[in-house]
Amino acid sequence: MTKLTPLLLLLAWLPSSARAQATFYNGKTLRVIVGSSAGNTQDQMTRLVARYLPKYIPGHPNVIVDNVSGASSMIAANYLFKLARPDGLTIGTVSRALYFDQLVGRKEVQFDWSKFTWIGSPVEGHEVLIIAGNTPYKSIRDVVNAGQSPKCGASGTTSTGYYIPKLANEIFGTKFHIVTGYGGGAELDLAIQRGETQCRATSVSGFTGFGAFRDWRQSGSARVLLQTGRKRDPKLPDVPTIYELMNDFKTPEWGRRLATVMLYPGEFGWPMVAPPGISADRIDILRTAFKSALADSDLVMETKKRQLELSPSGGEELEKLAKEVIAQPRDIIERMKGLLGD
Repeated sequence: MTKLTPLLLLLAWLPSSARAQATFYNGKTLRVIVGSSAGNTQDQMTRLVARYLPKYIPGHPNVIVDNVSGASSMIAANYLFKLARPDGLTIGTVSRALYFDQLVGRKEVQFDWSKFTWIGSPVEGHEVLIIAGNTPYKSIRDVVNAGQSPKCGASGTTSTGYYIPKLANEIFGTKFHIVTGYGGGAELDLAIQRGETQCRATSVSGFTGFGAFRDWRQSGSARVLLQTGRKRDPKLPDVPTIYELMNDFKTPEWGRRLATVMLYPGEFGWPMVAPPGISADRIDILRTAFKSALADSDLVMETKKRQLELSPSGGEELEKLAKEVIAQPRDIIERMKGLLGD
């Protein structure tokens, strides 16, 4: 008589649909797309999560990670929404602010932000606006009073380097000039070092963590003008939040409403999404695996070693948020169009 292994006994007991899901990923490859250039904080975190995901997916698939950068991850998002098969074998991280382009009606958009399959995010992603230490600007008010326009580098219109200084121009009266077309973080840093630009936005975790920014902080090569969280980050206790600055500048109600919509990306963090139309049981597998991977003690230890932060959000939470941000009144959308216009 043939003896059944515990796994075979379990599969025999499961309903047929559950058995199919338990074996679906056997021998398959999970492709993880990163909508940014290699080496930045988002890329590092995505690759770290991707290493641990298969451990918690039944069948333990192989995994490959591909960088598909360009247009602030617009290329990656369009691919995931329109071309990738909805079979649970292709997922990816995209820009947290891509919904801007959908709201203002850019023709390049081939996705519906509210209809992605939302898997989760490892962090909440608040930002800082930094400026070169060799400039005379020590505060946002210095920029307002300046006779010249500091140049901020950005990769595209939904990158933080674009919309954060643009928002400051709108609600504070700063005079930032935004230069787009940079490929990613490394190019933006090099532009400041070369003097092509003087400022850029980046994540709080990236600026306070590893790499070049650590040297910049220690040498005084960069100053932080503002941070986008509602509360000051403990690592940046002397840097005002954009909400404090709105109080100081007596920003009117329309400006506060506009800021709220444009700062929602911080709540999305670095979202991991998949094509629409994936079966409910497979979505559950991916979301459960994501949550388990983020709680894995080895992953947590690695993030601490790399000075990365974890504050995960689940797919269900992000799905609800995605529907909320798309449902904006016409007056806010018109102001966004004016602000984000090229």
